Amino acid sequence: MKATAEHMLWMYEKMIEIREYEETMAKVYLEGKLPPKIQKGLAFDIGGGPVPGEMHLAAGQEPVAVGVCVHLRDTDTVVGAHRPHHFAIAKGVPLNPMTAEMFGKATGLGRGKGGHMHLFDPAHKFSCSGIVGASMPPACGAALAAKKRGTDAVAVAFFGEGAANQGVFHESLNLAALWKLPVIFICEDNKYAISVEKTASTAIPSNADRAVAYGIPGQLVPQNDALLVYEAAGAAVARARRGEGPTLIEVKTDRYLGHFQGDPETYRPAGEVAELRKNDPITRLGTQLRAQRLLDDARDEAIRSRVGARISVAYDYARTSPYPKPEDALNHVFN
Repeated sequence: MKATAEHMLWMYEKMIEIREYEETMAKVYLEGKLPPKIQKGLAFDIGGGPVPGEMHLAAGQEPVAVGVCVHLRDTDTVVGAHRPHHFAIAKGVPLNPMTAEMFGKATGLGRGKGGHMHLFDPAHKFSCSGIVGASMPPACGAALAAKKRGTDAVAVAFFGEGAANQGVFHESLNLAALWKLPVIFICEDNKYAISVEKTASTAIPSNADRAVAYGIPGQLVPQNDALLVYEAAGAAVARARRGEGPTLIEVKTDRYLGHFQGDPETYRPAGEVAELRKNDPITRLGTQLRAQRLLDDARDEAIRSRVGARISVAYDYARTSPYPKPEDALNHVFN
């Protein structure tokens, strides 16, 4: 399955949007968290600033999100993990309420009560969770619902390579294979499960090889390339829509930032990120577009201008939105 010009341009713009959104959040997140604006003796105040709590960003992992979500419809479900923004943006979750949620504002997706690891947007059939491996059972549930309703909707579960060592991974693949559920399991292999390198935690080089144990297709995408992800995901989505069951795909991708913001990253070799950035997936897709004469300087500038405007509006919206009222603390807790 080869990408159309329309799809390639969509992926390119979405990858730029994800990258700029994440890099902006990386800066905003540090506001009020570092000396001298915090309590004396502390090096970092996780509760300070306009965006309190942990923050997991996905700069560098954009191809996984866009290469899959470009094939999805509004009726399809996406369930993400604790590093969820690239999936949310690619699925169409609006930037304004998503950003407001991270700022803890009343205009957020969860009225400011969920934060960045608990984004929930039923209108766009997107959700995520901070629990490792928790994306897979809900995706199986959505796929089962679609099958029982007789529709050709599919569900996608995104998770990291560390989650493939959780029991829920095997339980979910077994159930999906047994019932031929229209679900696609996408494993993002960014080499590190928090700070543990994959070779120190996983017995086999590719989690895609585990698919054979459940009698389903497994495919490794060996490069952080949007077009390669597009081709693998396109075949898996088409297979699921035909009623032929699940697929497991593992994508070798790159995490440019720490596991969380504030991560000292002492576990990474010196110069590793700089070396990874030499093969940046956005630059790669831009080069491919130019080679096909689908992109020139003027169009590139127009794309980046549109993206910048959307992101600026979203962060301004989040900053200026009101906080939830104290008396509303117990409202909407269970609905």
